[in-house]
Amino acid sequence: MIDHQSLSGGMLPSRSRHELRSRAEKLSQRPAGKRPADVIESLPLLGAGGHPARSVEFTALDIRTTGLRPGYVVELAAVRVHADGSVAGELSTLVDPGPGVPPGPALVHGITREALDGAPSFGAVLGSLLNFCRGSVVVAHDLPFVAAFLGHEAARLGTGVPVLPGVGTLEAARTAVPLPNYRLTTVAHALGVPSRPVRSALSGARTVAQLATALFGRHGVTFAAPPVFSELPRFATGPLRPRAEPEPVEPGWMAEAAERVVTGQGGDAYLDLLAEVVADQHLSPDEVSALAALAAEAGWPADRVRSTHLRFVTALREIAERDGVVTAAEARELRQVASALGAAEAGDLQPTAGERPTRVLVLGTTAAADRLRARVLAEGVQLAKKLTASVTHLVADPSVPANEPRLTRAAELGAALLDVGAAPVALGFEPPPAQQAAAPAATSKLVGGRILMGIGLLLMFVVVLAMFGGTPVAAGIFFAVFGVGALLGGWWLAEPASR
Repeated sequence: MIDHQSLSGGMLPSRSRHELRSRAEKLSQRPAGKRPADVIESLPLLGAGGHPARSVEFTALDIRTTGLRPGYVVELAAVRVHADGSVAGELSTLVDPGPGVPPGPALVHGITREALDGAPSFGAVLGSLLNFCRGSVVVAHDLPFVAAFLGHEAARLGTGVPVLPGVGTLEAARTAVPLPNYRLTTVAHALGVPSRPVRSALSGARTVAQLATALFGRHGVTFAAPPVFSELPRFATGPLRPRAEPEPVEPGWMAEAAERVVTGQGGDAYLDLLAEVVADQHLSPDEVSALAALAAEAGWPADRVRSTHLRFVTALREIAERDGVVTAAEARELRQVASALGAAEAGDLQPTAGERPTRVLVLGTTAAADRLRARVLAEGVQLAKKLTASVTHLVADPSVPANEPRLTRAAELGAALLDVGAAPVALGFEPPPAQQAAAPAATSKLVGGRILMGIGLLLMFVVVLAMFGGTPVAAGIFFAVFGVGALLGGWWLAEPASR
């Protein structure tokens, strides 16, 4: 439990009230009760060449909140893992923001006001969280978002809070793989981390924990400097109230297409929320109203909401049309969502007759497999999460055993089996090696031919000047022959198509 009493020594008889308050304020490095606290200090990261995370433990955090900008936390979860990915422990609880305070977008996170009644306050759970994080690097996907909410809540307590070292998997992923967007589900899919759209903070924290070990492990992300951990006191704790894990939503085409929607470098919190809501392939009027309320609470004018909806639907339509095949399900889902968002004109998509669209399943746990998954998403191609009859290509890296049952099953379903190295060419992302080699050779011939033609022209010009100057005819003819030969030879090299 963290509040005035717990930071002052309540339930900690071995520490004096004055000593604990002094120590807590030193750790927080700021006077108590001022502006929103800096609860998490972001650590700078590097690629190869920095300090590896071999001996570091991570505590992955995720939260559910009342809105898009700092307000109240209504659920928090933490998963502590070793550098090798093994789980050391988990913590999760609902958080009551106060009597009568609305829970925020219940249609998104699934938390009702009734579920929060009787749950502990933020001050009552913060002690457990700080004890759980002690000696580890805190990691969240969107670290600034999580840190802002936790800082806002800590400031509301009116007391200093220790600063924890932290990193964001969103920023780390940007250094590892190029993706259309860096939403949690998109990054997880690209890195082969099992993830389905879920509502609970605990599920999100589990995904973040696996992302951290993948990024600091096989992708070689390192710390610019070794993490420094403050020596924290043991804080008092109170009861927690974890909620039952909600049933995950089975993702359809709409959820997969949202992974390929390109967003700006800074991301878009509302766009991320919109993508989460449409993951179940349908958008109800209540969900649209809840989204509009969140946008209004965050200070968005109606025209900005409208333009965001139009941009989202247009991007989905372009993705559906990119492979030249529009299925009836894609057209139906897009029309429904476009109509619900007030952008029906952008979602008027008609099914096409033709072959089934390219759908790729990549198996493997190497960095090469991660890069290929990211490449598939970046190319706008459907990236499958599991093997079904709709998969047209199955790619395996060396970590996949030869007796993997999905390899045999994919062949039975008629899918093409590819090696991870050959996949970019087979999928049409890159030209065949022969064409790649031919391009430099053709360029060399073109340059060489033009140089030879230039030499020939220069030689002919010199011959003409020499003839006017009295040079013997025989010598002039001799050098003219060389000039004509250089011209013809250069033309032959520079214009191979005319032969």
